[in-house]
Amino acid sequence: MSKFLSGIKSPKDLKSLKREELPVLALEIRDKLLETVSKTGGHLGSNLGVVELTLALHYVFDSPRDKFIWDVGHQSYVHKLLTGRLERFDTIRQYDGLSGFTKREENEHDHWNCGHGGTSISAALGFALARDLKKETSEVIAIIGDGSMTAGMAFEGLNHTGHLNTNMIVILNDNEMAIAPNVGGMSAHLSQIMTGQVMRKIKGEIDQILLSIPGIGEKISRYAHKIDDAIKGVFIPGRLFEDLGFRYVGPLDGHDTDVLIDALEALKGPKGPTLVHVITRKGKGYKAAEEKADVWHGASPFDIKTGVFHKKVSNPAYTAIFADALIELAEKDETIVGITAAMPSGTGISKFEKRFPERTFDVGMAEQHAVDFGGALALSGIRPVIAIYSTFLQRAYDQVVHDICLMNIPVTFAMDRAGVVGEDGATHQGFYDIAYLRTLPNMVIMAPKDENELRHMLKTAIYHPGPAALRYPRGASLGIPMDAEIKELEIGKGEVLREGTDISLVAYGHMVYPAMEVAQMLEKDGVSVGVINARFVKPLDADLITRYARASRCVVTLEEHSVQGGFGSAVLEALHENILHPVAVKCIGVGDRVVEHGAPKLLRRDLKLDLEGIFDTIQKFYKEVIAESASVATNGSKVHQGNGGKKSSSSNGNATEPAAIIKPVKR
Repeated sequence: MSKFLSGIKSPKDLKSLKREELPVLALEIRDKLLETVSKTGGHLGSNLGVVELTLALHYVFDSPRDKFIWDVGHQSYVHKLLTGRLERFDTIRQYDGLSGFTKREENEHDHWNCGHGGTSISAALGFALARDLKKETSEVIAIIGDGSMTAGMAFEGLNHTGHLNTNMIVILNDNEMAIAPNVGGMSAHLSQIMTGQVMRKIKGEIDQILLSIPGIGEKISRYAHKIDDAIKGVFIPGRLFEDLGFRYVGPLDGHDTDVLIDALEALKGPKGPTLVHVITRKGKGYKAAEEKADVWHGASPFDIKTGVFHKKVSNPAYTAIFADALIELAEKDETIVGITAAMPSGTGISKFEKRFPERTFDVGMAEQHAVDFGGALALSGIRPVIAIYSTFLQRAYDQVVHDICLMNIPVTFAMDRAGVVGEDGATHQGFYDIAYLRTLPNMVIMAPKDENELRHMLKTAIYHPGPAALRYPRGASLGIPMDAEIKELEIGKGEVLREGTDISLVAYGHMVYPAMEVAQMLEKDGVSVGVINARFVKPLDADLITRYARASRCVVTLEEHSVQGGFGSAVLEALHENILHPVAVKCIGVGDRVVEHGAPKLLRRDLKLDLEGIFDTIQKFYKEVIAESASVATNGSKVHQGNGGKKSSSSNGNATEPAAIIKPVKR
């Protein structure tokens, strides 16, 4: 049992410890991090690196009265351990357990939900200004780093904070290895002198003496300040932040609690924006994570003693299939380049980089820049492939609209993690990309049913003379045999995988194979089910879908995406425009709800997007269709011309939309 950690139920308990006891607590925390993440998986390296910094913050400040705004949120595990969540820490990122990010609904010490980078400074400024407007007294501290300072939004926040000149602290957790030599006694000592009360008092007294000299005092004072600024510009690396209106402190050794506590204590008095530059070692305390910080950023379960990840026997991930296909195409076309926004490993671009380093560009956590950078490359004859998570492309929506689609620029968006993502939770679920892209002019959107089709769609997207988005899921592929040659597909054309006369299942992307399995299950009940692989949501193969709708009793759409504005909505629009007789339609997908973290299998179960859920939904719907048909035949009544179908049950966030009756279009 731990000596100190087990007794900490809140930050108040931490403050009862002596300073010399904090390094022991730090070791206990690292042991707990390793013990837990080795079983659950999670963001290990960044949390190992931020142990002492988190201890110092809670030791000096008074949370939750003083607000900590964590950037990205995946460096907040230690914060969770110190704020009453030790007993539940083993549930982190697990179904119905603790979130892997800060979450307001989870704990009073979490003030801002965060899963994307670059938001902390802007949010902290909002909290600080609200405090000022309400004439309250408290500290607001933004903790940014681990790549987030490459986000343009972070600099927008810095710029506005410096302009408003309100009391706020920004902690720059700098875990870049290249800056490690700057850490040392001299830099820490220099920082203490620069920010300490004694130095400020001496500088103020000298300035008063100079100003008191008759005739020349003011000129000498101005000259002295210029010399002071010049010296800072040469010797102090924080001149940039000072020019933005911040008091710069650092760089500080982020693993020395005494240095950190002294610096933070000194900052409780001064008013105005302050930036504290802290140098930390990502993966600190665990050799494997220190040596390969990128690999251990987000770790899967592993053996602590050996540092070997527990490997599951499975088919290659869709990400790996994408990377291999991109390399294969780039071997034959030197104009193809790969672009990523701080996610080279997660998107597979790191594999592409090993083969084509000169044609690979990691722009940092700057998705907006990535899109416009790629657009200009495309206008110059290059074929850019922007590999990006579905949820991260949201950050560059204006650039996709304004700078790519309106100019019809041939940029390929390879959207990984489309659909259920899993343990990373609500901020990372890829449920919105169809809706936010399909309204855009010139945009082509496609999704493969398997890894073989992914390869063909990648080539189709790259050589399409306009913007194209390709969405594919996280996780292992299906083990489908690969075609020898990667070929282009006809844009806007789906394929019929199974004939049927009772129900037409129109499936998109990852849901195609489940649709095939459910069709077989329904066939055992005597229901004739056809299955269409839509392939494209824009342009939609309206002719194919309409033809099968006319020949069926009903239509069911399947997608791993929000039903609002998604693939099913596109099918409804097409049928409304083209159908010549009433047909019942059911849209199955993700309802109007926030989907939290958990194993993908469990999330799909809850969303009724697993086989059993899909089967039950379709079976119930089909029985209603049959009953309605029998009623019409018996009573000779007409189809209800009101809101078109059954009462919606999607308001509580289930996985289906109401059955819609598509009526004939009057022409």
